[in-house]
Amino acid sequence: MKLLTMALLSSLLLSGSIYDFEVAGLDGNPIAFKQFKGKKILIVNTASRCGLTPQYEGLEKLYKQYSNKLVIVGFPANNFMGQEPGSNSEIKAFCQKNYGVSFPMAEKISVKGNDTHPLYTYLKEQAEKKGMDNPVTWNFGKFLLDENGELIATFPPRTEPMSESITKWLK
Repeated sequence: MKLLTMALLSSLLLSGSIYDFEVAGLDGNPIAFKQFKGKKILIVNTASRCGLTPQYEGLEKLYKQYSNKLVIVGFPANNFMGQEPGSNSEIKAFCQKNYGVSFPMAEKISVKGNDTHPLYTYLKEQAEKKGMDNPVTWNFGKFLLDENGELIATFPPRTEPMSESITKWLK
């Protein structure tokens, strides 16, 4: 039933916008994307036990440096070699203790496969429509949306958050 509901929601939202989405946060409070209108949004699938996990530090720096024009939303996912095995509360504690993460973090979801979260289905569909690469090839793939909610760039997992390829969009 959960898969059917997700598939139906996904098909309804493919023609909508990022602002139609609301997800549960790690703290249990909702994250409504409509509240981010007027800012760029960087969406990143994350994991706590990955070789790329230190990117949390760069994501936090990027978030603080550009907070007037950018919001980052992290999506913990356990899709790549079980590198995010923790519960939502464990993930939240890890991110705060080790990296001081203050940007919004959604509850753990699936970013690929038959149980892909509808938001990620939407983002991958948008990337495909625009001829962009799907960055969800490993943990820390990134989608960048503009102030109007339009996808403007994707970045593969190894792209560092403070790299020029990302910051050039924020200047």
